[in-house]
Amino acid sequence: MPTYQYQGRNAQGSQVSGKVDAPTEELAAESLFSKGVIPTSITKGSSKNTKEFDLSDWFTPAVPLEVLVIFCRQLYSLTKAGVPLLRAIKGLIQNCTNKQLKQALEDVSAELTNGRSLSASLQLYPNVFSPLFVSMINVGENTGRLDEALLQLAHYYEKELETRKRIKEAMRYPMFVIGFISVAMVILNTMVIPKFASMFARFGVDLPLPTRMLIATSNFFVDYWALLIAIVFALIFAFKAWVSRAAGREKWDKFRLRMPLVGSIVNRAQMARFSRTFALMLRAGVPINQSLALSAEALGNRFLEVRLLEMKAAIEAGGSISNAAISSDVFTPLVIQMIAVGEETGRIDELLIEVADFYEREVDYDLKTLTARIEPILLVIVAGMVLILALGIFLPMWNMLDVIKGAA
Repeated sequence: MPTYQYQGRNAQGSQVSGKVDAPTEELAAESLFSKGVIPTSITKGSSKNTKEFDLSDWFTPAVPLEVLVIFCRQLYSLTKAGVPLLRAIKGLIQNCTNKQLKQALEDVSAELTNGRSLSASLQLYPNVFSPLFVSMINVGENTGRLDEALLQLAHYYEKELETRKRIKEAMRYPMFVIGFISVAMVILNTMVIPKFASMFARFGVDLPLPTRMLIATSNFFVDYWALLIAIVFALIFAFKAWVSRAAGREKWDKFRLRMPLVGSIVNRAQMARFSRTFALMLRAGVPINQSLALSAEALGNRFLEVRLLEMKAAIEAGGSISNAAISSDVFTPLVIQMIAVGEETGRIDELLIEVADFYEREVDYDLKTLTARIEPILLVIVAGMVLILALGIFLPMWNMLDVIKGAA
C-alpha cells in the first residue's frame, strides 16, 4: 500500500507533518480528517511494492480467499438483516477461526468503537484487507449500500478462488512427474550408480563416455551434497531478494507473461482479472482513475501495474480510455475493442464483465489441455534419462563380457 507524506494543522491550529498509509490520496485525506488533522498537502512517498527485501514476509501467511469469502458473505447477511455494524463485527470475531483475520477484526472493532469508519479501520491492516477491499467498503459506506459492496466482493473472491483451483488442478500432474524425477535422480546418484562404479573398477574395463559422465555426476553429488543444498537455498534467497525490488519484480512479471506454454494462459488470466476488477470498481461508483489504480494493484503483476498507472496518467491528462489502453500496449484487441464500445455507449462495466467471462472460459479450456501439451516434453525428459542410464550401465557391462570371453 502506498505511503503518503502530509503536512497540515491539528485541532489546536498547530502545524503537523508525518506519513500515512492509504490505498489512494482521497482515503489518506479521510484518514487524516478522522484523526483531527486538516491536511494542506499530501504527496505520495514510498510504497510497499518497492520496499526493501524483508525476511519476515516469508513467515507471514496471507489470509486464504476462502476465509475472505466467508467473511464477506457473513457480514453481508448481518448488514442486510439490519444488525448494527459494530455488533456484527463482534459476532464474527467469536466465530472466526483464522488467527490473522480474528486479530485484525478485534482491532477494527476497537477502532469502530472510537468512531472511526469501517473503511478507515480496515485500511490499517493491508496484509489482511487489500486496497480493493478497502475502497469497495468505502464506496459502500458513502453510498449507503454496504451490503451490496460486500456481496460484490464475495462474488469477486469466489471467482478468484475458482480460477486458482483450476490452475492448481492443471499443474498437479506435471509437478508430480517433476517431483518423481527429482527423487529418482537423488536415489540413482547416491545409491545405484556408486554400486556400479565400484563393480566396474574391480574389473578394470575401459569405461565409455556416458558411464564416465554418470560416475562423475554421482561422485560430485555424493561429495558435495551439502554445498548443492546451500547453493539451492542461496539461489532461492537471492531470487526472493531480487523480486522484492521494483525493477526485479517488473522484469520477472514481464517474463511470466512470455513463458513458453504457460505465458499465454497467465496473460489471459491477468486480462480476466483486470476486466472483472475494473468493472467491479466502476459499477460500485469508484472514479475511473482510482479504479485503474486499484485494478492495477489487484493484478499482482508489477509489469502490468506500471503500464496501467501510465494509462491512468494519460487519462488524467485528458486522453480517452480507449486511446490510453492502445498506448499502454498490454491489452489484447478484444479488450481494447470492448473498452472503446463501452466508452461510447456508457456500458463499459457490462462489456468488461463479458470480456472477463470470455477470458475465463479460454483459460479454463487452456488449463484442461495444458497437461496434454506438457506430457510430450515430460516423456522426452524421461526417455532421455533412461537412454543415458542404459548407455552408461549396459555399455561397460558388454565390455566386461568381452573381457571375460577373452580370458576364457
